[in-house]
Amino acid sequence: MAALSVLEPGATRDPDAVRRARRTPRRRGRLVVAALSLVLLLAFAARVLLGDFTYTVPDFFRILFGADLPGATYILMESKLPRAVLAVLVGLAFGVGGAIFQTTLRNPLASPDIIGVSAGASASAVVAIVVLDLDGWPVSVAAVLGAFVVAAVARAVAGHDTGFRLVLVGVGLAAALQAVIQYVFTRADEYDAQLVLRWLTGSVSRADWATIRVLALVLLVLLPVTVRLARSLRATELGEDAAAGLGVPRGRSDLLLLLAVALTAVGVAAAGPVAFVAFLAGPIARALNGGRTTLLGAGLVGATIVVAADYVADYLLVDTNFPVGVVTGALGAPFLLWLLASGRTGRRAG
Repeated sequence: MAALSVLEPGATRDPDAVRRARRTPRRRGRLVVAALSLVLLLAFAARVLLGDFTYTVPDFFRILFGADLPGATYILMESKLPRAVLAVLVGLAFGVGGAIFQTTLRNPLASPDIIGVSAGASASAVVAIVVLDLDGWPVSVAAVLGAFVVAAVARAVAGHDTGFRLVLVGVGLAAALQAVIQYVFTRADEYDAQLVLRWLTGSVSRADWATIRVLALVLLVLLPVTVRLARSLRATELGEDAAAGLGVPRGRSDLLLLLAVALTAVGVAAAGPVAFVAFLAGPIARALNGGRTTLLGAGLVGATIVVAADYVADYLLVDTNFPVGVVTGALGAPFLLWLLASGRTGRRAG
């Protein structure tokens, strides 16, 4: 009888209690998104206004709306601002893509960095640069195709197991692709070697408005579709059978993963495989949101990480500029070790 006491009518039929229980997570989610948006805005402002060449806020808006200040206009419009904008877009793509991987596969290790999608894009780009002697947009197209091919192979080999088997298959493919990258790299001449190194590390230093326009256009198509399909993400997180029992069409998880691969691929194509951004963004956003998945939050975290890391990479050491991937890799590696050491590599039941 004691066990049944929790089901007393007065404890379960209070509509105000139900409404409060629903409002609290939503309120927290909105606060988290607002706070992350503010942090991203501050990081963006620091990246654009501070540094070796500083700007006041009035001068920034004067230049943005067409004023020509000798020297200052060129540095802002051709270097600092495009780097910051590209960092935001790339971080947004990686953050949302990584969160979908981790949530759909129910494994915090299942990020594009870990399961080989980024390695597939990198290997294809390196082959395009060194073997096919390509440059510019053909390299980006090769990177996108490589990401999709590796994702398809990993899914086919793993079969219906979208858990640890898929992660292990991806890790194996990533190791094989790293061997391909190293072999091709040994055959590169000095110019190609420098280009490959900068591309493999992940960098926004070569940002230009043409790349930004293409990436922004692609994200304007992919992100709304992803958000619409992700309405069933909390059910998909329970597993395909449970989600189907709740009315989610079978195959929805595969479609979400396909969109996550596309987001990762276009991010890699624009800036290279910026290490661990997709891996870090989802867990940080979930922790801030009380353990609940939030794609918007993950995207904002990813964008903030890339913008802030690019600023640190540029100004941490005097007269030394690092690619942004060096800083994100330094952040992500200890986080991965902490996950493994703490045993938080899977979701607890219940």
